[in-house]
Amino acid sequence: MHTVSGGEVAGILVAVFWAILVSFLAVALVRLAQTLKATTKLVADVTDQAVPLLADASSAVRSAQTQIDRVDSIASDVQEVTSNASALSTTVASTFGGPLVKVAAFGYGVRRAIGGRKDDVPAKEPRRTVIVGRTVPAARRAKRNNRTKKD
Repeated sequence: MHTVSGGEVAGILVAVFWAILVSFLAVALVRLAQTLKATTKLVADVTDQAVPLLADASSAVRSAQTQIDRVDSIASDVQEVTSNASALSTTVASTFGGPLVKVAAFGYGVRRAIGGRKDDVPAKEPRRTVIVGRTVPAARRAKRNNRTKKD
């Protein structure tokens, strides 16, 4: 029989330890390879789905830009129409405003003059004009004149 020396036992232990270590490393490498394979497949799937989505997004952005350009054009046209309407309003007011006010004032004066000559219609009480709680002097004078006539 052969006796096993301490160096041989140590060598066997080291060999077993290395075999176990290599087995664990082999299992870890196999799992890492499977993970990398699954990751590669996932990235390929994401790429396949992302390319059409990016194309759709690009199309949507182009369409939105076209709509914004249209809205900008419409807003510009509205601003031009507004300025034209303002100019037209100013022109109409300056052209017809003065004469119309004069005609209205003349008509009011004629009605007032005709209305003052009717004897069967009693005269109206003059309206009092009040400014910040005080009676205007012309209105006071008219009021005083009415009092003296009644007495």
